[in-house]
Amino acid sequence: MIDRHHLRYFLAVVDAGNFSKAARQVNVTQPTLSVGIAKLEASLGTRLFLRNNQRVQLTADGVALLAHARTIEGEFNALETRLADARPAPLLRIGVLSTLPGRIAGLLVEAIRASDAPEPIELVEGAERDLVARLQRDRIDVALTIVRDGETRFATEVLFEEGYGVALPTWHELAGRAEIRGEMLAGETMMVRRQCEVLAETSRYFTERGVRPRFAFRSTNDERVMALVRAGLGITVAAESYADDGVAIVALAGFGPRRRIGLAFRSPEVAGRASTALTALRAVTG
Repeated sequence: MIDRHHLRYFLAVVDAGNFSKAARQVNVTQPTLSVGIAKLEASLGTRLFLRNNQRVQLTADGVALLAHARTIEGEFNALETRLADARPAPLLRIGVLSTLPGRIAGLLVEAIRASDAPEPIELVEGAERDLVARLQRDRIDVALTIVRDGETRFATEVLFEEGYGVALPTWHELAGRAEIRGEMLAGETMMVRRQCEVLAETSRYFTERGVRPRFAFRSTNDERVMALVRAGLGITVAAESYADDGVAIVALAGFGPRRRIGLAFRSPEVAGRASTALTALRAVTG
């Protein structure tokens, strides 16, 4: 039986004109290539090359083999291409920051399903610190998360930046304002988003202004908090991206925290990967 590697060595020698150049072309040592050619000749029971110091020449049997060898190699390459095209895209594991609105994940899935080449994904929700740990342990490939200044552990790509404000039901009397002073909320019932990355700054902001509200609800589930804002149980502080049907986000005067949301990649190779899911992520957050 003819070994495909030996056949490739044969074609490389024909194309390169000598054994040393052919060895470099197929990324093997010259002795390895010479042994391969010798095995090919032994399996066929004939000499394929006439060797001299300057160049090798095909024997009559070598010429006869050449046309068949190119056809065989071409068929091999065509088959490999077809199999590669038919092979499903690799799974992309995406970490999603738990303090991002749930609709972003929904838009991502819809965009992937609507694409010409849907890609299998696995979504993993987590806090910022949890997503960093998963990237470091190779548990996810990319995280949609907060991108901090000076991040050097991962390749990153900023998608958008946003501030924080007061989340109010759209029918609230303050919902139409461009900005609200903290003191104006002294009589309001509030809710606490326990996972909010600016929770400490929020508490300090209201304490400094003498605002000590009654709290009607505390939760790590932001979607539930927003549903209750919409229903009128109370108000809360949230990122601007939480503005939605029934919920208005109004800026707080003197409250400065902002966040940059983007992609953090497990490796530069993932960042450069041609991916339907990565394209969709950029589109739904752009």
